[in-house]
Amino acid sequence: MRFVTYLNNGVEKIGVLSNKDDVIINLNDLLGSNTFSTMLEFINQCNEGYIHTIKEVLDNYEGKVDFIHMDDVKLCAPIPIPLRSVICLGLNYHAHVIELKDTFGNDRKVPDYPVYFSKMANRIIGVNDYINSHPEVTDEVDYEVELAVIIGKEGTNIEKDKVEEYIFGYSILNDITARDLQKKHTQWTRGKGLDTFTAMGPAIVHRSQLPFPLELDLHSKVNGELRQNSNTRLLMFDIPYIISDLSKGITLKPGDIIATGTPAGVGKGFNPPKLLKIGDTVECHIDKIGTLINTVK
Repeated sequence: MRFVTYLNNGVEKIGVLSNKDDVIINLNDLLGSNTFSTMLEFINQCNEGYIHTIKEVLDNYEGKVDFIHMDDVKLCAPIPIPLRSVICLGLNYHAHVIELKDTFGNDRKVPDYPVYFSKMANRIIGVNDYINSHPEVTDEVDYEVELAVIIGKEGTNIEKDKVEEYIFGYSILNDITARDLQKKHTQWTRGKGLDTFTAMGPAIVHRSQLPFPLELDLHSKVNGELRQNSNTRLLMFDIPYIISDLSKGITLKPGDIIATGTPAGVGKGFNPPKLLKIGDTVECHIDKIGTLINTVK
């Protein structure tokens, strides 16, 4: 099951992709409900009964529910307006720590504990949306492909062996970053929080579709050139650790987005750097989830 938010006749709606990914079935139509106006509302109220019904319909939907072809709509980010700031991890792939060792003027070391930060996202952009390069404030725009984990139910002090129960699904996130602002301000809020600097999509894949723990290939390309290429099994702090650790004293909410970190190959890590320019197209891909494509303007 791949859940999407899409724009149809100027109205944002939520749906699920057919098993062939060529048509979208409106979730309210499928469930016989007018309850859900946003993906956050659906995630907050989703239960095993809903998931069972959706699976049954997807196996044989023609003639039972209305659907719309992908070419007739525009996909948005699955969660266009986040519940709160996106929760991110920095420096969570060993090779990425090494490639940025001298970037910020200090001796970057492999962290003993997760490096957490919040990414402001006024509105998350989706597949084929433009990244605003903000040339008036930065000339060092960079890309970061990341696996995003979407929380499915409220939880505090979650045990590691129970983590999967609290996950709704997974998506792709591009943690776009202004490296000069990141270095200048020391803390990362401004460098990673400019408008359009969070891209996500094309869909949220339900947790039932992917074996846990995850071992997914992920890569990024710029104008077709392979830049990042790794696998989520190389996360230094894995998903059970991250969610269990974050939930100690912090209540995680349905719809929370956790970006798990980026592997080596970011533009700033090359010598000389290969930072994004106006007109560049960035592809972020994760196996079994899809490809998120954005162009810089």
